[in-house]
Amino acid sequence: MVSSKRTKQTYKQLFKEYLDRGVKLQRYQKVGILFLVVVISGFIGWLYEVAVGLIDLGGFYMRGGNLLPWINIYAFGALAVVPLTYRVRRHPWAVFLIAVLATGLVELVGGWLVYTIGDGTRYWNYDQGLWAIGSINGFVCPLSVTIFGIGSLALVYAVVPAMIYLAKKMSRRAFLTLAITLFTLVMLDEVTNLTLKNCGLPNAMDFYRSLGIKYQNF
Repeated sequence: MVSSKRTKQTYKQLFKEYLDRGVKLQRYQKVGILFLVVVISGFIGWLYEVAVGLIDLGGFYMRGGNLLPWINIYAFGALAVVPLTYRVRRHPWAVFLIAVLATGLVELVGGWLVYTIGDGTRYWNYDQGLWAIGSINGFVCPLSVTIFGIGSLALVYAVVPAMIYLAKKMSRRAFLTLAITLFTLVMLDEVTNLTLKNCGLPNAMDFYRSLGIKYQNF
């Protein structure tokens, strides 16, 4: 059994290697890490939205469009940030600026597409309070992208290295089982609820509301 001290030292060595020259990974490890980044970033996005709801709406709202606590646009944002910032990962200021631009573009394009295709539907609208300062049609604002930029620092310097460490420490079978299982669960949830909603059938929102839980589509 590896001692906690040795494990911590090993992680520090891996993190230094990650920053200096990058960690060599096998293909299955890269795929597994990608799957886990999708799952974790979507979950963290859900936590963030719940926290915003507690402040702005004055109570707990189940946020998103799924049964599971996961929001897809945060996963899309993470998938954009990770590759775009990889070559500049030694410079946090560069990671932050690129992340601000990337997440801002995801919000702007995503919000505009939903609004256009959904005939005026908005899943978010930065038109009140501090959110409204510098807002572009309510789709994106300086405060939101600043928060996402800070979150991206955590993604690049905490989540990704932790997933690399996990991929290195676990056996191939165990790591792939974990990554594929979690990824499959959120994808099935996403596809199922999207299909049910478009068909006008009971979906996650109806399930939570039947339990008396407030639900807000996102």
